[in-house]
Amino acid sequence: MDSAYSVLRDLFTPAPRFTAESVPDLSGKVALVTGANAGIGKETARVLLTKHAKVWIACRDMFKGEAALKELKELTGKDAHLLKLDLANLKSIKQSAEEFLQRETQLHILFNNAGVMRPPIDVVTADGYDLQFGTNVLGHFYLTKLLLPILVSTAKSSPEGTVRVVNTASQGYLFGKLQFDTFMDGPKRRADDTVRLYGQSKTGNIIFSAELHKRYHDQGIISTALHPGLVNTDLKRNFNSFLQRIPDLLFRDVSHGAITQLYAGTAPDAAMLGGQYLIPWGRINIPRAHARDPQLNEKLWEWLEEQVAEL
Repeated sequence: MDSAYSVLRDLFTPAPRFTAESVPDLSGKVALVTGANAGIGKETARVLLTKHAKVWIACRDMFKGEAALKELKELTGKDAHLLKLDLANLKSIKQSAEEFLQRETQLHILFNNAGVMRPPIDVVTADGYDLQFGTNVLGHFYLTKLLLPILVSTAKSSPEGTVRVVNTASQGYLFGKLQFDTFMDGPKRRADDTVRLYGQSKTGNIIFSAELHKRYHDQGIISTALHPGLVNTDLKRNFNSFLQRIPDLLFRDVSHGAITQLYAGTAPDAAMLGGQYLIPWGRINIPRAHARDPQLNEKLWEWLEEQVAEL
């Protein structure tokens, strides 16, 4: 019932008041967008470039990344920068973060946008985690953790409300409460449903975002999570049977999909929304209880810290 309500709400969302044209001038700002070789991430990068930000696109496939750079150059006349990033490999994430830190002294906006949805159940990360949770949650947690020093130092030298971490979640969180014994590969995970595992990872995104804000807002970091809406991207091919029955014409263009995260990352008034969960187009929504339990938030954060402690 929750999923049907969520879909109907997305289909009848009022026209956005904030659009790509509303993004303020970002001259002098540095932004990093994960998964920006396609879909919402690439559209986000495109808009940021038109607003004069220095934009890094991070993706696993360098061939696709180079193609995205070329396309972004053709669309905007601006050069983006490419960072190789495999969120399903923790050692690779560390190497990527180190490369970024060698090449930049500031980072104003981190868009944790990349994600995987409903891969085959036998596919896991390089470190043996469920691919969806390992990529969508643990991978982004580790990247953010490694970039916290530059985010904090940038916040110290920037006006209040400038430095933001934007976490792309989904209303798919409705399908998945956290089950810690399915984060790693094993018999229980293999017997699980990929829709629930996806929902679990999106719950993780919301919880991580809220806990990040709780722990670091006093150091100038504003963290928000969001649902981008029903958007016509490559992820749609893996939707569950209910969503597959929705006609293509009812899905929003990818330009709409970028609106809420652009709002969260750049709008002056969004500086007051740290710790919140947003839905299209930049509206606050209160997550279900399983995604806003303070004790669970702390438990997940501690688990995430444990996974990368020895790296």
